[in-house]
Amino acid sequence: MMAATAVPVHPQDVNLGVLGTMLSYWVRSVNIAVSRDLDEQLSGLEVARGTGKISTLLIIDHHPGIRPSLIAEVIQRDRSAMARLIDQMEQQQLLTRQTGEQDQRSQALFLTPRGAALAQRVRQLTQQQEDRFFRHLTAQEKSQRLNC
Repeated sequence: MMAATAVPVHPQDVNLGVLGTMLSYWVRSVNIAVSRDLDEQLSGLEVARGTGKISTLLIIDHHPGIRPSLIAEVIQRDRSAMARLIDQMEQQQLLTRQTGEQDQRSQALFLTPRGAALAQRVRQLTQQQEDRFFRHLTAQEKSQRLNC
């Protein structure tokens, strides 16, 4: 049994113990901070509070005609969640579905002009966020940050 310590009053007074050395804790903490900041930046846009929407929008923008099942695999969503997401984005007039050329049972996804404009705006806002978060890194450090 651990010795009793004073009950903390402020976040900085909390001793995380082994939790403070756990990679999963720090990754989750960073993810939450970045996601909250992004939600604030995207407030009022159709993709606010939805990383699945953001990922789907940007993937379709980069790969017009992509199948929903492939996006689901890339963003690690099950097919039913992906179907709901596509339905919602279609209702928001961000994308359209077309029957696949090779396989009439498959769907190909394309952004509408509204979706394409939103994708451009999201790219601008996420670049601004990235610039803020990594402003203390050198150009070399920035180029290496995702190559670990």
